[in-house]
Amino acid sequence: MGLGNPYRSDDAVGIYVIDELKKTIGQDENISILDMGTGAFEVLFKLKGHKKIILVDGVINTGEKPGTLYKVPAKEVLATPQEDPMVFLHSIKWDQALSYAKKIMQDEYPDDITVYLIAIDNTKLEMELSDVVKTAGDKVVKLILQDELKLTQTLN
Repeated sequence: MGLGNPYRSDDAVGIYVIDELKKTIGQDENISILDMGTGAFEVLFKLKGHKKIILVDGVINTGEKPGTLYKVPAKEVLATPQEDPMVFLHSIKWDQALSYAKKIMQDEYPDDITVYLIAIDNTKLEMELSDVVKTAGDKVVKLILQDELKLTQTLN
């Protein structure tokens, strides 16, 4: 699952990674490659029926240089579900969506969720990724193919 806004420069890095994976993997009935855009709550609905989930997103205000790559298990970034009835579904972030999904799905919640985050600082209204963030996106594509999907033959 790639998240991001394609009209906000480096914020689109999650979508870039998804597009590159689609080009490399093509159609595979065992793999769902999903462009989630900015609809974080949709993450909840897409988790069902999957054993392994990989999320890719840009992250701002890390204090690190743009292009810095983070790989973390989702349980390390789960936000606490809010019991506030005024929480609006269209305004939550993916970490909150994962928390709600875990609460709602219970035993059906996938155990294997990994999150790749790429540090960004440019979210201007632009259609292009910066070179450093695009390079980091390419690294994530290779990591997903090699480490997560064990598809080393596609890299030759």
